[in-house]
Amino acid sequence: MEVKPESRFRFRSIKEYPRIAEYIARFDTEVTRVNSIAILIGLLTGLVIGVYDRALEYSNTLFGMQQGFSLHEFPHYYVIFMPALGGLVVGIISHFFIKKNYGVGGLIETVTLRGAKIRLKDAFLEVFTSIITISSGGALGKEAPGVVAGAGTGALVGRILKSPERQLQTLLGCGAAGGIAAAFSTPLAGVVFVVEVIYGELETRTFIPIVISSVFATLVSNTLFGVKILQISSFQLVSPYKELGLCLVLGLLAGIVSTILIRTLYYIQDLFSKISLHPVFKPALGGLAVGVMGLFYPQVLGMGYEVITDALNSNLAFNLLLILFFLKILAFSLTLGSGGSGGVIAPSLFTGAMLGGAFGTVVNLFFPETISEPGAYAMIGMGAVFAGTARAPLTAILILFEMTRDYSLILPLMFSCVLSNVMSNALYRESIFTEGLRRKGFKIRKGREVDIMGSMFVKDAMVKHVQTVSEDKNVGTLISLMQASRHAGFPVLDSKGKLSGIVTLSDLRSKVKYGEVDKKIGDIATRNVEVAYPDETLEAILKRLGSKQIGRIPVVDREDRTKLLGLITRSDVVNSYNKKVIEKVRDTE
Repeated sequence: MEVKPESRFRFRSIKEYPRIAEYIARFDTEVTRVNSIAILIGLLTGLVIGVYDRALEYSNTLFGMQQGFSLHEFPHYYVIFMPALGGLVVGIISHFFIKKNYGVGGLIETVTLRGAKIRLKDAFLEVFTSIITISSGGALGKEAPGVVAGAGTGALVGRILKSPERQLQTLLGCGAAGGIAAAFSTPLAGVVFVVEVIYGELETRTFIPIVISSVFATLVSNTLFGVKILQISSFQLVSPYKELGLCLVLGLLAGIVSTILIRTLYYIQDLFSKISLHPVFKPALGGLAVGVMGLFYPQVLGMGYEVITDALNSNLAFNLLLILFFLKILAFSLTLGSGGSGGVIAPSLFTGAMLGGAFGTVVNLFFPETISEPGAYAMIGMGAVFAGTARAPLTAILILFEMTRDYSLILPLMFSCVLSNVMSNALYRESIFTEGLRRKGFKIRKGREVDIMGSMFVKDAMVKHVQTVSEDKNVGTLISLMQASRHAGFPVLDSKGKLSGIVTLSDLRSKVKYGEVDKKIGDIATRNVEVAYPDETLEAILKRLGSKQIGRIPVVDREDRTKLLGLITRSDVVNSYNKKVIEKVRDTE
């Protein structure tokens, strides 16, 4: 039998090179994998936002809503009924094909309560309906749909890779940050928006992949599609100290306007919910009202970036600024409150620009040639109203700063945004994103539902059949009981069956020496016991457990502190909370 000579070349396993294998293993970590996925999500999100931007541009041209359009090109009935027709199409799609609408508020709910699980079909249909709404004249923005598109992209990648829930939340945030970054060409603002608005707090494990995704999304949208929003002129402070005082007033006014914007939206939404009309036709009714306004003031139709640019260039008269200020709030509320699809960021920037422009025009009359031109105040007003509406001052500051690349107005911009946020928060607790969640029964702060604990009581979470020990028994009995039950503490009863204390594993370790198994339990039990009552809230109990650094509390009768009714532990509180969250989520589906 002929034996073939061994080939000179062969593929070798990486295990044959232990140093190389060890080097690769150092980088093959969860952090590296998540960061690599973040790059992929950033690239895909940039592509999605670029395609969305082109589709919206084409749709605007198709409907006649392209930048610089003139009413003289169309008959009056077309201008009036165009938003209504778009609303009708959106109503049909939303009612028959979309089970859940997202938006930024929906994403907050998804991340906080639903394990970052998105219905991809609903998310991308919502993006599609936003194109119809905006291009037919609806007074909304494209940034929130961009966030939904980015989040949907992140969720899709996570689903394909079968990522665990904890990782899926990070990937969703990567897509959302990429959506804002690509839509505005503001990568840093995209990161801060997700941290400040959607997550509610900064975590190291999520920050780096979100930054990576935001950068790559911006690179793709700028390089391949040239996505640009606003070209803002550079402004200079003429009298810094005087103008800081004026910015204080503007910031407070912006906080008030932010509250008006939020209240008007949800007031209109409540009105439409009470109208006995099929849901399919409600967006059409809202669109019809917007179309009537657009017949007289077409500037309120669509996103209105060209109008914002005119305000920044000080090209709008005072009367027109005021009229557009009020009409945009109403048109925005009618479009979104009736069931239209789109974002709230562009309308808040529009409203802020009109407010700031009008304010700048007035103060220039009082201080001619000694302060900045009205356009500078229009820019500050944009950031301030957005900050108060979204309760996102850092995002507002960074969006305007990254748009202008100009540091000269950063101090008054920061000042006004923070003041607006403080004023708006004082007047109305919820942001424009979280108010909708509050109406569903969710109170979310810093990315967590905090109101559930305040509505749950000890009697609903406590263990009623409690294993107890007698104070007359010895330590040996207690040790055997702990080993058998795997509990680390027990209420202690006296000879009459009354609560006399509590004994825990820490009491055994600190008060019993080796061999003292005959020592009485009553001699080592803690007598000054923290107790709970059945009608106390779980929020109060959780705070008590944390402040006292204990793991369990006996539940007693308010009239008789020695009458044991049950026991509540930290795990009982957590389990009851999780069960309640699941029930609330199911009720809202």
